[in-house]
Amino acid sequence: MKRRLGLLTDISPLREQPQFRRLFAGTALSGIGSALTSFAVPLQVYDLTHSSFAVGAIGAVTVVPVLAVGLIGGTVLDAVDRRKLVLACTSALAVISAALAALALAGLAAVWLLYVLAAAIAAISAINIPARRTFVASLLPAGSLAAGLALNRLSLQLTMVVGPTLAGLITAAAGGHLQACYLIDTVSFAAALYGVARLPAMPPQAGAPRPGLRAVAEGVRFIRRSQVLAGVFLADLNAVVFGLPVALFPAINAERFGGRPATLGLFTAAIGVGGLVSSALTGPVSRVVRQGLVMLATVVIWGAAFAGFALARSLWLTLGLLAVAGAADTFTVVFRSTIVQAETTEALRGRLTTAEYVMSVGGDSLGRLESGAVGSLTSPAFAALSGGLATVVLAGVIGIALPGFARYRARSAPRPSPQSLPDTDASAAQPAAGG
Repeated sequence: MKRRLGLLTDISPLREQPQFRRLFAGTALSGIGSALTSFAVPLQVYDLTHSSFAVGAIGAVTVVPVLAVGLIGGTVLDAVDRRKLVLACTSALAVISAALAALALAGLAAVWLLYVLAAAIAAISAINIPARRTFVASLLPAGSLAAGLALNRLSLQLTMVVGPTLAGLITAAAGGHLQACYLIDTVSFAAALYGVARLPAMPPQAGAPRPGLRAVAEGVRFIRRSQVLAGVFLADLNAVVFGLPVALFPAINAERFGGRPATLGLFTAAIGVGGLVSSALTGPVSRVVRQGLVMLATVVIWGAAFAGFALARSLWLTLGLLAVAGAADTFTVVFRSTIVQAETTEALRGRLTTAEYVMSVGGDSLGRLESGAVGSLTSPAFAALSGGLATVVLAGVIGIALPGFARYRARSAPRPSPQSLPDTDASAAQPAAGG
């Protein structure tokens, strides 16, 4: 029984840290609300245009502000009180959701305006999400950091499954109208604000640089000087740029399974289910010592699973391999975030956390472009196979070229944090019961 429980996600940070518990609960509830808007905007664009290209253009108008704002946004995180910054960003996002609801209620249908609001959400999120991620290292000791990040990953996976499902049910109950999704998202920001409002102040370190390109360059130099951090970023980029064949899913589905929409939906769902199951079984991550080596191993599993997907012919084997890839991705992300937070100084935490976020978003876009281009020049199956095998080989090359990363051992000493203050809330003496 103890061994089985040891596999489950470690919830001790929720029991022992009231501040983290409130942050976790508020972020989770607001995340589901945000998923409703993420569902509603593309559907509203399609309803207005009946164009898949118009829906795809949402990605183009959102990735640019993420990359542009993210580069400078990290320097802002290190120069201001992050708690106040997140409160401001969260309030701004609530206003945008309210604007979307008002437009939908008034029947003011304008695709360009939806694009503008979607771009604004992406730009603000490029600051808000990394800033929230820095809170975990400030609130938890080093020994609980991996467990806290694993809990965040579990929350994200649940949001990815629950959010779209709930959005579909709400939209159907409302007769196809999307106002309810936007309104619920607007209200859900109250939970996010509550989770952050009672955190202690998180002012910048003394001598923090002014936001700008010079501060960005300082963060880049910090990464380049560290084999561990360089290895983390390169390993993750390798996985998403070469190993992610999402752009090939429609073509492979058409070749092997008749192009049925339901089957195509199962491809993405299988990755999500694998990630959700593994997110609930992250108990051992807190006990992993060789985190760099294990991260490389999970990248290898990710690449090998997609290589197998390229060769699979039966639907069940295809879905099983995609689920394995999703499971490996969960552990890769948890170890990536744990190492970045553990190896980053407080003065640079905002910049490196933002770099991690921008890398994830930008790498995903590059991966779709790479796999789509190779698939067009050769075949979808070859593109998926070569990308998966390249991921496996390059993971080995990274481990050899950066031995400091492969030998990296987790930090276990508690991290003193001036921001992690005793909590006088009565809930501090009680175990977590639903956040």
